Amino acid sequence: MTGIHSTLLANDAARGDAPPPVLLGYQQKWVADDSPLKIAEKSRRVGLTWAEASDDVLIAAAEGGTNVFYIGPTQDMALEYIEACAMWARAYDYAAGQIEEGIFQDGDKEIKTYKIDFPSSGRRIVALSSRPTNLRGKQGVIVIDEAAFHPDLKALLKAAMAMLLWGDKVRIISTHDGTDNAFNELIQEIRAGRRKGAVHRITFREAIEQGLYRRVCLRRGIDWTAAGETAWVEDAYAYYGDDAAEELDVVPSQGGGAFLTMSLIEKRMSPDTALVRGAWKQEFGHLPDNERWMEVDAWCAENLLPHLLQLDAARYHGFGEDFGRVADLTVLTFLEEGSDLINRVRLMVELSNCPFRQQEQILFYIVDKLPRFRSGVLDATGNGAYLAERAAQRYGASRIEQLRLSEGFYIEHMPRFKAALQDATLDRLPKDSQIRDDLRALRVIDGVARLPNVKTQKGDGKRLQRHGDAAISLFLANYAMKREVVPMEFQSLGRARESAQLSDYIEA
Repeated sequence: MTGIHSTLLANDAARGDAPPPVLLGYQQKWVADDSPLKIAEKSRRVGLTWAEASDDVLIAAAEGGTNVFYIGPTQDMALEYIEACAMWARAYDYAAGQIEEGIFQDGDKEIKTYKIDFPSSGRRIVALSSRPTNLRGKQGVIVIDEAAFHPDLKALLKAAMAMLLWGDKVRIISTHDGTDNAFNELIQEIRAGRRKGAVHRITFREAIEQGLYRRVCLRRGIDWTAAGETAWVEDAYAYYGDDAAEELDVVPSQGGGAFLTMSLIEKRMSPDTALVRGAWKQEFGHLPDNERWMEVDAWCAENLLPHLLQLDAARYHGFGEDFGRVADLTVLTFLEEGSDLINRVRLMVELSNCPFRQQEQILFYIVDKLPRFRSGVLDATGNGAYLAERAAQRYGASRIEQLRLSEGFYIEHMPRFKAALQDATLDRLPKDSQIRDDLRALRVIDGVARLPNVKTQKGDGKRLQRHGDAAISLFLANYAMKREVVPMEFQSLGRARESAQLSDYIEA
């Protein structure tokens, strides 16, 4: 604990008629912990960010101190934090500049900031109104507030950990958001000894026992009574209802963070399922049409045809597609319905920086060779509308659905997708860490299972950035196999496909 904190608390203790300590017991314990990496899993509204602000002012204002960067989920929280820092600076009698607003450049995104400068040390505290994707090049203490609600906490932590190598510190504060959330996983890693760090656990009832309600009474100017405290606690639990265990008792809900658990996903994976990845350089898109066509045709024959020849000619097949062109991947997932009515992934294809015409070429190459092709669903959002339309023109609007993903669609069909994985009627996903992480990126947002509107896996030079692409492709493939589709007798070219079966066209 810092010297000033120790003096304040000692003076309080020496006076028998003193008001409660400036910091409550759990706040004191948090501030006193000087671990390079420390995490607080906490109840709502226990004042831990306020306590952190008290320590951060000492860190930034003291001679030989360092900068502090606070990363919060909203502009209101960033402003509330910086105002707390200003209050603590006045309490400590430190000279500090006025709160200034500014801009933090995060790639092509601008993040609003609030800043306090300390002339005595030449350091500053900066509060950001949203979470940056990159902290590289920054130096100082990093405070990540409500970390469980960061869409890519792992990437942020990876950047923040660089601070530890130079003697700075990382503080992570949050309520829980499910057992499968990266915040809870970080805590479990530390508790299991797989990662170095310290964990503080602060429940609502523990905070009450250590004087939280008394502090509320002091602030509101009302007298404390045991009956009043009991009623206040009962009201808090009544307000949160079924969420009280997670929000107040610090018990992460089962599956509340990620929509799908890691164990469920990995249970449905198979090392035998084909996963084909194709990536093209930027200059490939500028080659003449015939050169691109020949190169991709050769790529298809080498990488796709061997898997297509292994498909069961007696079984129905379908697919789902999530479209991407430059920033995202296009992912195609092909399912085969077994005699046991289980839909198994037989082939997944990922295309990176693939020109529109070649995506069409690859899709047609595969679907033309699918035995008993039943249905396909393509993401028709934005630029994806082109490929979806071309597929419908070729294979018929009844068998191809041009889908614009919406909240209503997620609400209706995501639970069915999860149920198919749980009861193993959707099986044999490719055994691959990026596929797994795409599926784990699905989250319950405002009660709806979907992907967050950010990149879910960052590129690092070896791996491409992703936005849950494989998850949406698999989701749509499962939906495609459940659609009510009338078998089509003819292709748009007026000839039966080579893989067509007589039973496709005859009622049983």
